[in-house]
Amino acid sequence: MSEHRTCLGLELGSTRIKAITIDPSFRPVSSGDYTWASRYENGVWTYPLEEVWTGLKTALSQVEGREHIAAAGVSAMMHGYLAFDKDWNLLTPFRTWQNTITGAAAAELTERFGFNIPQRWSIAHLYQAVLNQEEHVPKIAHITTLAGYIHYQLTGVNAVGVGEASGMFPIDSAALDYDRTMLEQFNAVTAPLNLPWKLEDLLPRVLVAGQDAGTLTEAGSALLDGLLPAGVPFAPAEGDAGTGMTATNAVAPRTGNVSAGTSIFSMVVLERPLKEVHEEIDLVTTPTGAPVAMVH
Repeated sequence: MSEHRTCLGLELGSTRIKAITIDPSFRPVSSGDYTWASRYENGVWTYPLEEVWTGLKTALSQVEGREHIAAAGVSAMMHGYLAFDKDWNLLTPFRTWQNTITGAAAAELTERFGFNIPQRWSIAHLYQAVLNQEEHVPKIAHITTLAGYIHYQLTGVNAVGVGEASGMFPIDSAALDYDRTMLEQFNAVTAPLNLPWKLEDLLPRVLVAGQDAGTLTEAGSALLDGLLPAGVPFAPAEGDAGTGMTATNAVAPRTGNVSAGTSIFSMVVLERPLKEVHEEIDLVTTPTGAPVAMVH
């Protein structure tokens, strides 16, 4: 990349939407932001998706030198639940990581998988909706995260980075994909309900850092009011845990970092898998798929 070219990061946190460019030496060049806040509506903490685009355009409009952007990527608050039909119509308001309404589902899945499933994970939200017999469940064709939704809208690629995927469903770090045994266990549990889908059909594809994750389409550029030209290549969408690990260079085994934001958590990259379930420890991954112990 030429010294005049930059990389763009779009980040959607709990309180701000940010856009920042860095140069080839990783030095910040220009930035913009937009302040937002979750809303408590009908018993659910949520954000309206319309405000996602208002915030991204506001933040991006403040970035100078957009014509020099060589690559981009999206990150956002992890976990939560965005469910869409086959035409990508939202079926129920976005359920953020802040919600603690999936206790029964999380407990049952943790016991069945022998793997800790926190309440905020996407699979806990999906299974709780199944247990609640919510009307939208048979109509689901896609579930994703906030970063995954934005990445799809901008590039047409329905995929997320492996670190982001690890907050949706357990990851097999050897296969760099969703854990196949646990997928089959989930499908066996839901089989008697005769739902018109299997879990693997709903989840976004898993990519690792460095893989091709598509380019900004003409439709995606239009969503940003042309503030970013079509054709810009995008990295796999990641979660805030993955971007924090990368920013602090804590991606190798026996390294770790602590984040003190809207929530406080520590992450340690493991040398080997844990021997047993610890409900106080969430198992996620680095952006290259290495297992990480997170205490949230």
